[in-house]
Amino acid sequence: MYVKLNQLRSWGTTPIAKKVFLYRGDSTKLQVDAIVNAANERMLGGGGIDGAIHRAAGRDLYDECERVEQVRPRVRCPTGEARLTKGYNLPAKHIIHTVGPIGEKPDKLESCYASCLNLAKTNNIRSLAFCSISTGVFMYPIEKATEVALSTTKRWLEEGDNNDAIDGIIFTVFSDRDADVYRQLLTTHFGPQHREVVNVDAGDDERGN
Repeated sequence: MYVKLNQLRSWGTTPIAKKVFLYRGDSTKLQVDAIVNAANERMLGGGGIDGAIHRAAGRDLYDECERVEQVRPRVRCPTGEARLTKGYNLPAKHIIHTVGPIGEKPDKLESCYASCLNLAKTNNIRSLAFCSISTGVFMYPIEKATEVALSTTKRWLEEGDNNDAIDGIIFTVFSDRDADVYRQLLTTHFGPQHREVVNVDAGDDERGN
């Protein structure tokens, strides 16, 4: 079962809050313009959400990633940057790969979110689903990582014509605990939630790197 943006409920009713969504479920089932992959610098797959996305997208994704130019040996996407590929067997049209920091480095994590959002705008991607970057094996504390994710997104939406350039930014979580953290901080940054979050079967999705 695929999930479309119009099946989800926006966080609030203000011009900015209505562009933000919280989704507890499997990001590989989202039928959106792009999902974000918490990749490693090689971009050739790994554990967690990275492996799940590569498995769901199929071998063609690996082949395209392998063709991405290396900026230095074994590095196709440096930490804090983002790269765009097709979605292949995913319901999402595209994948935006970003490499989060190992440990608590807020400037690098902020760069991940900003790079993904800017790349989406440049490529006319109007619906984008984030995983929780760096909160898995990269061990960024979920509360602090969520603060960076939401504050960066809010600033981006407030800049220039960015709010008009996108229809929906989805924050995808796997566990009840992570969902609670996002709800609390979404309320801080975007005001109270006007409806309950859509809770779709989480499937086999995993936390981001």
